[in-house]
Amino acid sequence: MRKAKTAAGQLTDADLAALDAHWRAANYLAVGQIYLMANPLLLEPLAPEHIKPRLLGHWGTSPGLNLVHTHLNRVVRDRGIDALAVWGPGHGGPAVLANSWIEGSYSETYPDVSRDLAGMERLFKQFSFPGGVPSHVAPETPGSIHEGGELGYSLAHAYGAALDHPGLLVTCVVGDGEAETGPLATSWHADKFLDPVHDGAVLPVLHLNGYKIANPAVLARLPEDELDALLRGYGHEPIHVTGDEPMAVHRALAAAMDRALDAIGGIQRAAREGGETARPRWPMIVLRTPKGWTGPAEVDGLPVADTWRAHQVPLSEVRTNPEHLRQLEGWLRSYRPQELFDATGAPRPEVLRFVPEGTRRLGATPYANGGLLLRELPLPPLTRHAVPVERPGTVMHEPTRVLGALLEDVMADTEGRRDFRVVGPDETASNRLEALYGATDKAWDALTRPTDEHLARGGRVMEVLSEHLCQGWLEGYLLTGRHGLFSCYEAFAHIVDSMVNQHIKWLRTSRRLAWRRPIASLNYLLTSHVWRQDHNGFSHQDPGFVDHVLNKSPEVVRVYLPPDTNTLLSVADHALRSRDYVNVIVAGKQPTFDWLTMDEAIAHCTRGAGVWEWAGTEDGSREPDIVLACAGDVPTQETLAAAGLLRHHLPELAVRVVNVVDMARLLPHEEHPHGMTESEYDALFTRDKPVIFAYHGYPWLIHRLTYRRLGHANLHVRGYKEEGTTTTPFDMVVKNDLDRYRLVMDVLDRVPGLGVRAVSVRQAMADVRTRHQAWIREHGTDLPEVADWTWQG
Repeated sequence: MRKAKTAAGQLTDADLAALDAHWRAANYLAVGQIYLMANPLLLEPLAPEHIKPRLLGHWGTSPGLNLVHTHLNRVVRDRGIDALAVWGPGHGGPAVLANSWIEGSYSETYPDVSRDLAGMERLFKQFSFPGGVPSHVAPETPGSIHEGGELGYSLAHAYGAALDHPGLLVTCVVGDGEAETGPLATSWHADKFLDPVHDGAVLPVLHLNGYKIANPAVLARLPEDELDALLRGYGHEPIHVTGDEPMAVHRALAAAMDRALDAIGGIQRAAREGGETARPRWPMIVLRTPKGWTGPAEVDGLPVADTWRAHQVPLSEVRTNPEHLRQLEGWLRSYRPQELFDATGAPRPEVLRFVPEGTRRLGATPYANGGLLLRELPLPPLTRHAVPVERPGTVMHEPTRVLGALLEDVMADTEGRRDFRVVGPDETASNRLEALYGATDKAWDALTRPTDEHLARGGRVMEVLSEHLCQGWLEGYLLTGRHGLFSCYEAFAHIVDSMVNQHIKWLRTSRRLAWRRPIASLNYLLTSHVWRQDHNGFSHQDPGFVDHVLNKSPEVVRVYLPPDTNTLLSVADHALRSRDYVNVIVAGKQPTFDWLTMDEAIAHCTRGAGVWEWAGTEDGSREPDIVLACAGDVPTQETLAAAGLLRHHLPELAVRVVNVVDMARLLPHEEHPHGMTESEYDALFTRDKPVIFAYHGYPWLIHRLTYRRLGHANLHVRGYKEEGTTTTPFDMVVKNDLDRYRLVMDVLDRVPGLGVRAVSVRQAMADVRTRHQAWIREHGTDLPEVADWTWQG
């Protein structure tokens, strides 16, 4: 990072005036977007018909965001650096849209919103208007990677964006309301994972304007020395800028920006050229300016500026209250728009003096449109890691351990380009992915001890015991053009329910924007799952993340339940190659039977659901008497064990076994691109035969996915029903009535006439369940016929 050509302390009055002109122009445009739909440059007296009928937007945070954007422009232009800005405060859209329009990137993206009087009018009218753009920073906003609606994720996104982008400065404005959230609070620790050699820099700007919607902000009410101690404790070197007099604040913030960037440059040079290994104290800026600065000081006798009343729309009755209309016109004219925009409506040269050029503009940076930077991931041939399967159900492997070897290859093959990371909350080795450490270490820039293993500054496995931070890192990483995987215990993926909501919405919207290039998918590997949490117990048992995700936009979400090792490899290969999806893969880490060869696994996963002919007893001459369906590794094993029992006790019964890998296949084709047509579904499950479905998660999900199918009335689903404790593996399925013996009993109960003919079989199944209860309490292990079972078909 080059040193500034002109130190901030040497800025001339003309320089400061140019900065102030840009700031005033951005403020004017922000106010105009909230209020106006005509007369954008006030070329005639303001009238009620110029005002939008519904006033929607947020003014309070806009002056601060405009100020930071203005000063970022200067350092980016003077230093010739690549920068990305993450705007954390909620609903800061007016400011970011205003700045991208001033610099021209908005008009390049949306030519109908030209940088002239007509374009200014369109910019104003479209804001929070039917058919227009949202009030927050959204995918539609050039230069953005961060949805500004839900608070808490900005700093994690910023650090994720900086990883493996050594030449990038990521400035993140953290609002003081946002700073009260849990995800943001833990994100301050991300500086312990940033490598000054291989990564870029993050410059947090904590903007303390004092208020949220209706309350004071906690950090804004701390004495400066207490706040300073807190931020230093997080490992930062705070630079404080406080004020409400514009020119003084401009001078102070310019100096702070230069001081911060000089410090960042020094840290990076020391690490990259001098070999410095001590953890640096990264700079940050604490900016205290009034909420709603430069807006109305008082409305209807009540204070507004520098209070919570400035949060949204300070003047709410402009169309009906002449005094409000008068105040609005005075407010807009206080920025002296004729000095800022020429007769055509274009920004004057003084406004543009410090605006960078080309892709250095914050609204035009390719880092905010990651698909422009994305490269294909080098994935090894699946045959390299496939496990041999001579006969189904006779040999076991730990699926995620085998996947770990494939991920090690990917990590090794991206060592030079550094665009692949694996994140997880302290569980990489627990989830059997420790082969990764053959190719990389865990990122760590804090204190190390001789007993530590696999910790290094340049590591590309990211572990921290915060699912929020892992999710935020990976989202920022993917949105800026890289690839990754999030490995997590299944039950605790729920911690990021809200975060994945926002990412899915981002992807759904961005897919509709031609200028947004596709990015690598967000891939979850959920393991240590509900059926093998018998050692941790009830607190670790929850398979509902799948339900949550399948409620979301069908064009974006995919859920896979591979039943064995080779199917996991096939699904993972597909997910890592995909674009613009959220892929959820649920797979076990414990020894699991191998059912399919690699070729069979690829074919089966490509179908998403199919008949395992070798497992059933139908001969093709007639429809089956019963369909045993399954999804998930443990349900698949129990289903095949049940099929084996039926083969032994009732060999004349025609049994079809169907395995489902891609859960969306159960949906109608009209509702999901992977869904089956009616004829496909009926051919697989039949229209009128009973279907016993053993499912990995909550049984009602299967009913919800299939409720419109013609044969739905014949469907009986077994799954997890909130019964769990610390017990044996097989007892977990017994407690939830998913075991093989219960499945056989379900068959006997649902095939017409079979219950009476096979009453002795049913009684035998019930007796084994009773014997199981006594056995585990005496021996602490599962019944030998369960523990030693293999497929005998």
